[in-house]
Amino acid sequence: MGDELQLFTNRYQRFRPDQGAPVRTTVGAPRFQLPYELAGFARLLAPSYAMLKMAEGPYRHIYLERLEAAGVDLISEQLAEIADVAGTHRLVLLCFCDLAVPPPGNWCHRRMFAAWWEEQTGREVPELAERREPPAPTLFD
Repeated sequence: MGDELQLFTNRYQRFRPDQGAPVRTTVGAPRFQLPYELAGFARLLAPSYAMLKMAEGPYRHIYLERLEAAGVDLISEQLAEIADVAGTHRLVLLCFCDLAVPPPGNWCHRRMFAAWWEEQTGREVPELAERREPPAPTLFD
């Protein structure tokens, strides 16, 4: 494909086909029925089953080590293969995390990948799921 990849992130439940080609980045596939077909599985972006029970700090450390070990070139190659099969350069990297949940649950590997990718390549990976804004401070705060 001659077009440069455009990467986005979202939740399985918030994805819409007009956003691009949906790509699984989770170690397990969704157990619920999706109203769309996945374009592929970005295995290099998926955490391991063991990581799913970790706190954010250790998880982040291991996940970033895994991304570094794979490297931008190999990850790009895997994503380009998915894009070629899907017939589009717009890939939406999906997982289960609801980033609208207030902290401490407001972290996810898809956003860890997005930050790492931007740092490595200079290319932004926008989040497409709606995020709730924190309430505006009042005079009494």
